Amino acid sequence: MASSYPTFTLSEKLSKEQIEFFNIHGFIHFKNFITKPTVGAIIQASEEVQKDWINADVRKINGVPIKYGKDINGEKIVQRFAFINQHHKTLSGLLMDPRLSALLPLAGDESRLGIEEKDGMVFNHYVNGPESGFTKMGWHTDGLRDIFYGGKLNPMLNVGVHLSTQTEANGGLKIIPGTHKQSIYQMLFRKRYFIDNRADKNEISILPEAGDLTVHDGRLWHRVAQSSLRGEESRRRVIYIPIIAGKYAPKNENSPTVFYQRFAGIVK
Repeated sequence: MASSYPTFTLSEKLSKEQIEFFNIHGFIHFKNFITKPTVGAIIQASEEVQKDWINADVRKINGVPIKYGKDINGEKIVQRFAFINQHHKTLSGLLMDPRLSALLPLAGDESRLGIEEKDGMVFNHYVNGPESGFTKMGWHTDGLRDIFYGGKLNPMLNVGVHLSTQTEANGGLKIIPGTHKQSIYQMLFRKRYFIDNRADKNEISILPEAGDLTVHDGRLWHRVAQSSLRGEESRRRVIYIPIIAGKYAPKNENSPTVFYQRFAGIVK
């Protein structure tokens, strides 16, 4: 199903219309959050971090496994960075944008950007090549993470800063709107976590342009579809920043690896 929903512009305060749309559907899409030159600067920053991590053979950051793969030319690349905001000033600087704070009320009182918790700022780099280690991801909800972390289900939102322009052929993020209001039973058993990547009749495609920002509730069922394209045309880069509530739980270099993250192929 193609993208067929209204888009908005993000300012330093959300409108009633924007809040209502998010509360009903569990997601929202803002156009032109950052400029094309800023997109380029962020990609360059990620490549600088990538070079450092490959040279140092970094396996984990704050207990979170780093996902490596191969680019279309066979060169080793990082395909999932964790806590990348702690490793480059361009990425940490992005977090200072006051418009991000405007999103916090969507998660309720006392919510915050989880830049030192969970997996911090995550940078995903998908490419559909013969040796890629990251081309798709099966249906899941991020609410399940709280169970693995041993806590209760607290609000968690994913703020996506999109660095690539997507079409339906590129696959990408698929969501089932409204499922953030489902029961715990439905959240746990509606689909087979990470194994099932089949299209759902109720899903919609999130089709951003480079520079757009999206927010989706972590309790929504969502997946990442594999691109039907190969090579350079399939490349997709996106940053995810968590908005969380509940007890503050920062991570550091001594933090253990959460059980499910030992299966690095299933994490976002």
